[in-house]
Amino acid sequence: MTRITAPPPPSSPPESPPPIRHSPAPATPPSRRRGRHSPSPSLALTPSSASTSAATSSRPKLRSTPKRSYTPAQWVPLSSHPAFSRRDGEGGGGGAAWDATASRLYAWDPSACGAHRIGVRIRDPEAENDGEEVAVEAAVPSEILMPETDLGYVVTHVSLNTDGSSLLLVGSHHLSVLYVHERVSEDGDTIICRTAPVASQILPSNSDGIKVLQASWHPFSNNHFAVLTSDAVFRLFDLSSDLEQPEQEFYLQPILPGKCQNASAICPVAFSYGSDHLWDRFSVFILFSDGSIFVLCPVVPFGSDYSKKHIQEIYEDVNAFGLKSSNPNVVTNSHLAIAWLEATFPDLLHQSTETSLLMSKAHPYAPVDDSLTLQGPLCRVCEENNESEGKTSTCEGKAVGFMYSSAGKDSVLVTAWGSGQLQVDALADEIQPQWNIGIPTRLNVDSHGKIKSVAMICDSNSQDPLALRSHRPSSMGSNVKSNIEAVWMGHSPPLLRLAIVDLALPKTPSDSSLSLFLDPLVPERFYCAHGGGLDMVTLHFLPFSYPEMASTPPSVHPILTTGNSETSSPFLCGFVTIADAYGHVQLVGITCLGECFVVEMKGWKEPTPLQLDIDSKSIKDVEPPATGMISKELIAGPDPPILPSSSSLKSLTPDSIEGKSTLHHYIKVFHEYYVEYGHKVFIELKEHADYVKTELEDKQKRLEAVKKSLLSIETKDQDINKRIDRAFKVYELLEKRIDSFKMLPAANKKPLSQAEQEFKAQLDRFADVELDALRSSIAALSARMKRFAQQPVGGTAGTGVILWQAPKAGRSHISESQMSLLKSSLEKLSILNEENNLKLRLIDHELKNKEQ
Repeated sequence: MTRITAPPPPSSPPESPPPIRHSPAPATPPSRRRGRHSPSPSLALTPSSASTSAATSSRPKLRSTPKRSYTPAQWVPLSSHPAFSRRDGEGGGGGAAWDATASRLYAWDPSACGAHRIGVRIRDPEAENDGEEVAVEAAVPSEILMPETDLGYVVTHVSLNTDGSSLLLVGSHHLSVLYVHERVSEDGDTIICRTAPVASQILPSNSDGIKVLQASWHPFSNNHFAVLTSDAVFRLFDLSSDLEQPEQEFYLQPILPGKCQNASAICPVAFSYGSDHLWDRFSVFILFSDGSIFVLCPVVPFGSDYSKKHIQEIYEDVNAFGLKSSNPNVVTNSHLAIAWLEATFPDLLHQSTETSLLMSKAHPYAPVDDSLTLQGPLCRVCEENNESEGKTSTCEGKAVGFMYSSAGKDSVLVTAWGSGQLQVDALADEIQPQWNIGIPTRLNVDSHGKIKSVAMICDSNSQDPLALRSHRPSSMGSNVKSNIEAVWMGHSPPLLRLAIVDLALPKTPSDSSLSLFLDPLVPERFYCAHGGGLDMVTLHFLPFSYPEMASTPPSVHPILTTGNSETSSPFLCGFVTIADAYGHVQLVGITCLGECFVVEMKGWKEPTPLQLDIDSKSIKDVEPPATGMISKELIAGPDPPILPSSSSLKSLTPDSIEGKSTLHHYIKVFHEYYVEYGHKVFIELKEHADYVKTELEDKQKRLEAVKKSLLSIETKDQDINKRIDRAFKVYELLEKRIDSFKMLPAANKKPLSQAEQEFKAQLDRFADVELDALRSSIAALSARMKRFAQQPVGGTAGTGVILWQAPKAGRSHISESQMSLLKSSLEKLSILNEENNLKLRLIDHELKNKEQ
């Protein structure tokens, strides 16, 4: 079952995280070669913790700072930690790293230009009987580690060494190392740590020219890290010696001079270290942009520690299969390998005196007259079934990612292409060391003759790919084996094409950004992060580990989908996988927007996609379907034995020697076909007991949740009925109000006709322009009429009788005719005034109707 864990903090969390229990490493599977035994890479949850005193003893001691007062930590869900909420969605990335020894998460904050160091614990609420599942919690407050000086570049990736003492800060054109335990000063939760640049003379300071393609720590050393640059040089630096000059330099020449047909074929893309399997632990696999894979073997950091048992196994292998061959090339390669082993690990020659030592330290050594061969390009061959069906097509675009995984007895190489395809190959034979004889190596030695640094030009071995195909195993399946006679012939091992996985990403103008991550518990499983989200890929067929499932393709399960798959920009800027003490894997991712999410991968479970909406920050959990874990062979039952005809058995007597022999033979046959089948069924059921237990617990939890839901629904039934009745009453009230609104005058109002609309338009123009002028004219005429009416013409005041006076001298006399004319004019004016008042009332009435 897959879920996003963001539970609320417990009511009373403990003050310190409980110790994490680690499950023991499983028994080592046999080697890929039949009849031999070789331990596989350990599947322990965390690497062994090493003391950091040796790494820091040569550095000067810094001034001491006063100790801070101890404050009990508060535990909150990791996804809601304040370190991620303070970013305010700022992009830019920076990466993340996981310290399994101290259970701490390092997350680079581009806005603060520092690394958050967050204490993490994985809580098991089942022990508290609260019904919740495992939760990932983080301590608050957390510390932020700041570089001593301004870096001057954008950090795109961070990497932590195995003991957690140094943090590698990687930019596009710059490198720096931050010493976690060397504090210059501190202020509260902010700690200033000593920081040193790496290869400042090699890498340009103006961010132009040589580009850093990949940088990562070596898995077998706490002080060594490798850097692959765009000038096709693989460099190995020693943290305790010199950060400016590399300890080992390998100038990669994948194509012979004068034979270059494609310039993109000589551009490196990424590299990957080999795992704990024979010569793979001394190998470096390098991917180029055209998809070709090359191998450098052997490459060993000076002073690194290796298991003495593994070294002894390789040493005995060379002596057993190399020196006894009749081929002179095999004998020459074997002698060079033996000389390198004895010079690099002198403990092989002094086993009697140092039998108590379990680890062997690598001494500085390099051949003077020989250089390493850049083995490859490794030839790819397909399974016979796929060849017959024509499934030999190649991937499109260019290679953008690379990963190596050791699963059981198989070495798996995964190549990510920009078109959204994953190419999965497996080594069909063992990696063996190869040298170019006669090409000298440049050595830098001190006054005592001890090698300080090595530089060599690594040319590609010119070999016929058809010759490599002839060394391919004759059949794929249970008969797959290595051709031991051709192991030391000097040919690179071919790659067996397992599958091509198409992630169905949208076609973009530029190549998509794909990142590959290993699963810490299941070696057959890996994760791929891209612009559309996060996918999980599980391999079901491995030629040497699971040959019986040759026709089973790998399964792809979307873990997270962002809902924004149209873009090719990366979805994650930081991603770590955590193996907890309960047998589960916790996926912690930091998006480019500065958000953090946690996905729990339970054992024996196939997840289903979870919808992650970056804008709304909501995650949808989908219940996975039931998956069958019993193999089809066990379900089909055993094959019935072939028995002779019953007529031949009738001639035998039970007491005779022939009868007893025949009976004993049949008992063996039935034991082989039925008892062994029962034993296989018992082993199968025993191995899947954990799966069945997990399924039962999950179903029980779901049943309890359903019961609780039913009880809550029954208690709320009455309340729901009351709410329904109240809703019906409100509905009836609304219907009555609608009916009352229908009785209003405006409800039956019809729209105006065309003539009425024209008349209304005229009234509007008349109201806007002529109405004011008409009102002013009427007011002026009314005032003039009042003045004229109030002027007395004769008689006594207050009598109301108009008396005629004789005209004064000097004035003209008004005749009666003029007076009658004036009266008629006044009457007409009064009539016009009344008509205007009537029109005015009509206009006001129309205006009021218009307003309604």
